Amino acid sequence: MGGQASLVQGAHVVVVGGGFGGIAAAQQLKSQGFSFTLIDMRDAFHHNVAALRASVKPGFAQRTFIPYAATFGDSFVQGRVERVNTDTQTVVLAGGKEIQYTHLILCTGTDGAFPGKFNTVASYQTAIQTYEDFVKQVQTADSVLVVGGGSTGVEMAAEIKTEYPEKRVVLIHSRIDLADPELQPSVRQEAKMVLVEKGVELLLGQKVLNLSELQLNVTQKNTIVTTDKGTSLTTDLIISCVGLKINSAAYASSFSGCLAENGALKVNEHLQVKGYSNVYAVGDCADINEPKTAYHAGLHAAVAVTNISYSLNGNELTPYHTGSITMLLAMGHDDGVGQFNGFKLPRCLVALGKSRGLLLWKSWREMGQKQP
Repeated sequence: MGGQASLVQGAHVVVVGGGFGGIAAAQQLKSQGFSFTLIDMRDAFHHNVAALRASVKPGFAQRTFIPYAATFGDSFVQGRVERVNTDTQTVVLAGGKEIQYTHLILCTGTDGAFPGKFNTVASYQTAIQTYEDFVKQVQTADSVLVVGGGSTGVEMAAEIKTEYPEKRVVLIHSRIDLADPELQPSVRQEAKMVLVEKGVELLLGQKVLNLSELQLNVTQKNTIVTTDKGTSLTTDLIISCVGLKINSAAYASSFSGCLAENGALKVNEHLQVKGYSNVYAVGDCADINEPKTAYHAGLHAAVAVTNISYSLNGNELTPYHTGSITMLLAMGHDDGVGQFNGFKLPRCLVALGKSRGLLLWKSWREMGQKQP
């Protein structure tokens, strides 16, 4: 034990990004006695699994942000990482601050449109208010257009229609099938069925023309939207759920030779960035062919921290295996679809297991704080 403790004491792990993978890694490092620094540009963890409900339900947003400092103390540093100097093994923040590492875990996640994502330098009080302001926009609109029928768009349309059944909700998707392509066809079909049951209107196999020129997230009564198939509709509020991309800004210049086409980091079976034995990629920014979910990010974090510990002790590293797809879609607080380890789940079970509370209890428990 003495040898292991001294090896751990000689290491300092820097975790870049405080999403699901980042806090999972930080908690495990903390429990194992590692010296570590968690870096994020916000001052609170965002449980963005619940972001869509926070955008339609008044007062809900405060439950989705959990301050880092109360959990990690001085091991948390707020800042934006601009680059990694692999020669000096330092992480360079905006403003010039440098943090030394012996091991690096990159967990920068994905970026996308609000309200599904909130990757902005802001205090959590500001973030909460931003969601509360958006709720008012939804409440003011008589009709809402959701653009994009991937998993986020499906959940967004369902949340609005569940909270405000009197509103007209239209979902436009460029493909015929909804939700994540890695889901079983029967699960994707069930997601479509739930939306139809709730009264969501579906326009599938169509794209919105000039989406970049339209005003998003702000209620403008009787806005006319046209699709590439010539369909024209009038709506009061447009919400974009497309354009999710890998958030590679922190590392792209430093690991240019290790990037996949989409900006994710190429990793070996141990989740080490190719060519770097002391750098790991966890969560969405790891180039692994599986759905980008909080569940998978947590699995990655466990493997990365275990392998850092093993490498310090001279043990054989453990590999990461993708396994069968697990993915649950909350479709309002009262319904949901999904599969666990490749098996389709009953809707009532998904509603009970995820949709009702959106797993908020889990993040608050892991952060060791009491949910408001």
